[in-house]
Amino acid sequence: MKISSKVECGIISLVDICIYSNDDVVTVINISARQNISAKYLEQILPQLRQADIIRSVKGAKGGYTLTRPAEKITLRDVINALDSTVLGDVTFIGKEDSLIADALSECLWSKMTAYLQSFAENVTLRDIADRYNKLSGSVSEPMYYI
Repeated sequence: MKISSKVECGIISLVDICIYSNDDVVTVINISARQNISAKYLEQILPQLRQADIIRSVKGAKGGYTLTRPAEKITLRDVINALDSTVLGDVTFIGKEDSLIADALSECLWSKMTAYLQSFAENVTLRDIADRYNKLSGSVSEPMYYI
């Protein structure tokens, strides 16, 4: 499965907003610096997430982005569908394949895989990813030197 950089960077930026918002806005510049993603690229992605009502923009000198609802209510399916609806979409055959074989493949494989991926993405939230990040970042420690 291939995920576009737009979807990956969108998820990363949302997790960053989730972690660093703390009742405040998060700026594109800060996301860019922390996550090493071009600010210009983020400025192309974040409006799509705003249109999907996942984030809200705050204008002005102290402007930035916040989540529109609690992180535990935003699923990966919401995010992926906002940025690229083909990722979790149904598989269709284009060509001159034998229709019975294509139907059998669709029924036995593709439709089941699609349903599984959609269900999986529906059950993973931004909070899950943020909590995992916090757990991983808390376990990173300075190297121990023995003399």
